[in-house]
Amino acid sequence: MKIFFSILKVILILLFLSYTSYIVFTLFFSNKEKRFEIAEHQQGVMLSQTMFKVLTFQYPAYSDAYFEQSVPFNKRGDFATGFDLLNKAVALDPTGHLGYRGYMKLRFLRDYKNALIDLNTLDSLTPNFSDAPWGEDIDFLRGECYVGMKEYQKAIGCFNRNIKENKEDWVDLNTFVYLGICEHELGNYKRAIVAYKRALKQSMYTPEAHFGLAKIYLKLDDLVKVNEHLLKAEKWIDYKREDRYKEFQNEIYLWEITEFKNNVIVQ
Repeated sequence: MKIFFSILKVILILLFLSYTSYIVFTLFFSNKEKRFEIAEHQQGVMLSQTMFKVLTFQYPAYSDAYFEQSVPFNKRGDFATGFDLLNKAVALDPTGHLGYRGYMKLRFLRDYKNALIDLNTLDSLTPNFSDAPWGEDIDFLRGECYVGMKEYQKAIGCFNRNIKENKEDWVDLNTFVYLGICEHELGNYKRAIVAYKRALKQSMYTPEAHFGLAKIYLKLDDLVKVNEHLLKAEKWIDYKREDRYKEFQNEIYLWEITEFKNNVIVQ
């Protein structure tokens, strides 16, 4: 029995040493791209962060490693750490990472002015190329920045360029929702109605457009249409624009619709 346990002990020690050797080799000596891929797919866990730290130590100009390392921190809301890493990625490769930093400043930090600076800088670095930071048209994102800054006429210009670039039937329908919001804020109610209807032409299940129309028709004293669009906004609220990590500028909630409807009834 003692011999058995001695042999088992040796086997376990050998397995442990083999595993430790494999981890050390993977962390420090395996192919750079392979390590990056492993860390990228294990995003946020200790092994991933350790591997990125090793990569950036061994390859100080590896901008993608800084970028990927920043992502889980920003998702968790640790923007101080996340942006420290992201800024290093941008400094090393502005064209590759400015768009994402602008997107993050817009959508997560609501830092509209500096988001716009990043987006405009990216655009200046890529002449004759239509940028799409994080998969969204750059003029759509710039338009959101201007909406956040309450510069509605400039926002309208951006959204119209987005439509021209991507065509009416292919553009993100929130472009039309934002156009409706901007025209409403400027007091151009007829134009706002047209914009919201363009969104509904893409999808009748757009609660933001229905809610926007209800607000405008109330100003125009058309209570029939107010109620019609409020009911549709309520019915299709599950189709609203939302994301688990952030709140959109134009995001609406059922309680808002209910509160608005109650105020209409009181009137």
